[in-house]
Amino acid sequence: MMLDVLSPFRAWKNLFRDPVTVIDPLNDRPGAARYRGFHQNDVDLCIGCGTCEAICQNAAIDMVPVKQLEAPGKDSGLRPKIDYGRCCWCALCVDVCMTGSLTMSNEYKWVESDPEKFRFIPGVDKKYWDDAELGYHRPEDYHLTPHTRAEMGEMEADERISNFDEIVYGYTREQAIIEADRCVSCGLCVATCPAHMSIPDYIAAIRDGDYEGGLKLLYETNPFSQVCGRVCTHRCETVCSAQHEGDPIAIRWLKRHITDNVPAEKYAEIIGGKEPDTGKKIAIIGAGPAGLTTAFDLAKMGHKVVVHEANSGPGGMARYGIPEYRMPYDVLDHEVSVIESLGVEIKYNTRIGKDIAMEELQKDYDAVLLSIGLHLGRSTRIIGTDNPAVAKAVDLLRDITNGKKVKVPETVVVIGGGNVAMDIARSVARLQKQTYGEVKLTVTALEDFDHFLADPEEVKESFEEGINILDARGPQEIVIDDKGKVTGLRTWKVKSIFDEDGRFNPSYDETDEIIHEGTLVIEAIGQMSDVSLLGEDLTEKLEWSRGRIVVDPDGRTNQEWLWAAGDCVHGPDIIHAVADGHRVAKSIDKHIGKAKAKSKK
Repeated sequence: MMLDVLSPFRAWKNLFRDPVTVIDPLNDRPGAARYRGFHQNDVDLCIGCGTCEAICQNAAIDMVPVKQLEAPGKDSGLRPKIDYGRCCWCALCVDVCMTGSLTMSNEYKWVESDPEKFRFIPGVDKKYWDDAELGYHRPEDYHLTPHTRAEMGEMEADERISNFDEIVYGYTREQAIIEADRCVSCGLCVATCPAHMSIPDYIAAIRDGDYEGGLKLLYETNPFSQVCGRVCTHRCETVCSAQHEGDPIAIRWLKRHITDNVPAEKYAEIIGGKEPDTGKKIAIIGAGPAGLTTAFDLAKMGHKVVVHEANSGPGGMARYGIPEYRMPYDVLDHEVSVIESLGVEIKYNTRIGKDIAMEELQKDYDAVLLSIGLHLGRSTRIIGTDNPAVAKAVDLLRDITNGKKVKVPETVVVIGGGNVAMDIARSVARLQKQTYGEVKLTVTALEDFDHFLADPEEVKESFEEGINILDARGPQEIVIDDKGKVTGLRTWKVKSIFDEDGRFNPSYDETDEIIHEGTLVIEAIGQMSDVSLLGEDLTEKLEWSRGRIVVDPDGRTNQEWLWAAGDCVHGPDIIHAVADGHRVAKSIDKHIGKAKAKSKK
């Protein structure tokens, strides 16, 4: 009874409270602060990777091209178009978005009579909720995939500095699965890879445990997959969408994992055979990646291919420019044996211009490919570089590969900041360690560390091995004593490398001078091709640009019978050389087909 008396008085307290009734429920009923309403997309932040499309279980998202957007390398030029007839507002697309560009506003009311209006491209097709601050955003530190890549095992610095054994161990099955699971199959890597390898597909093959299927995918686009699994410049990783959250996928190491897990004797069977013989012959000069990729493709097409190689072993700069601790020669030899299994003939120790004339090749073959690499080193041409104690990096690397006894002194200076400089420095450091028990080697680079040309992992491992690397130092003079012996290198601090017009024109602080002790100075500032084999007449006929042969998009020179590919055209890069080889093979096959058709008329 007491409750009935007090209840009316308690109700009075609600008189002064704000009403909770929605007066106009059609126009004044906002969604909750984190309501999953219509999508927003920051088109400038979006890279068009398509992870949102891949994860949508209702097929409510299609990646479509947007004309007004440019696609500068790391952007596909596509943007998600959402069908709200299919969307279930689950927000998985927001949760998986690598860049965080895709969000959902808290706006859910929109009346249209045309159902097609409910299919639009957020951020491109402007809507009134585009600038809404409230709605569903992926929670901070919430990610569907791990941030960091699976750690790669490698030999410790104290152990590896005494030998040339391969440093990197390769992924285990468990590590590879963890890393493969991080891939969201966006496909940006495929467009960036010069050879356009089927990267998401072969990573999926790892997840499925289908290594033979993965190997077949690899060799459809790259007959140097074992090599590229170790030393590729991995441009694909520079555009990997995973890098917007953490580490890019270790695509190179996953490629290697596939090749390491298929028995060597099964390669030829998996890769497949060749077409019937055509009776056509092609000569290739140089057994590097470009030349042998061309040979691989042409042999599969049924053509007879003969490769002429000046050195005693195959691989070109992949063999004679990369130390064995990075590129084991038995791996390279197996790669080449697969190509030879298709009937490709390689003639070693055969120098064109000496053992065989270019004119003979032109006469005896239906087409000729020049893939001669960059086997000559460039010089700084500073005072003293003509001294016998000043060497070129490429010459020493070739001698080490050939097993020659390379004598190194107790103190050495290397000029250069690229991968070749790191390779020769680390190779000489190993020889010093074996001979003297310690490393006394300095690398001087023109670039500062923020603009270094060498791969970061090469620089890191060089430091670990006791090599002293100094950045922003410009070589001025080889220091020579009264007896004509080299004692060091004089450098000045670099103020700038390029002038106001962007031309290479270094300037220095002459007051900041260092003399680096060393009785051997090694120049590693770039390479060039040995074109003496061409002869004066052909050299004059060919078109050149800054010391490199000019070719058309298919690799053909201005001489109808001659093609050129690889480092001698585009500079040092194995995967680019492989891509060149594919293009040239198609061009030569097309040329042979046209010539055959013409002869029948």
